[in-house]
Amino acid sequence: MENAYPGSNILVVTLTNEQSKRVESQSDEETLKEAMSVLRDMFGPTIPYATDILVPRWWNNRFQRGSYSNYPMISDNHLQRNVKAPFGRILFTGEHTSEKFSGYVHGGYLAGMDTSKTLLEEMKQSLLLQPLLAFTESLTQTDQRSNPQMYTNVNLISGRS
Repeated sequence: MENAYPGSNILVVTLTNEQSKRVESQSDEETLKEAMSVLRDMFGPTIPYATDILVPRWWNNRFQRGSYSNYPMISDNHLQRNVKAPFGRILFTGEHTSEKFSGYVHGGYLAGMDTSKTLLEEMKQSLLLQPLLAFTESLTQTDQRSNPQMYTNVNLISGRS
């Protein structure tokens, strides 16, 4: 966090699996006492006591359930592109698809915005381009009576039924 908020002296600790469940079940005071014990073992007994602690309880939050992504150190952008690649008409999004902010809430937000724009563009193409192509194709027909869809296409373009 020092790079994000210079001089803030904020320490971030990430716990996973059973450790995260264990810490979520105890009080913030217990967690702070435990964290300070570990920090004093690492940096000596004279370090100042933390002034506050924030313990998010993701595992017990019904909207999160402890979800978090973490790519292997040897992964590259190709892996991330593959993870967010559309599968037919299904689009994937979330913090795990953010190239710059994977693993962060704002990465999920930004990825969602990008995917929304992609979806809207696809919808525009599908809803506007396809009827227009069908309409222009019907205009090139020499025998209009042999193409009953022509009138349907005209209705789609004009909005009249």
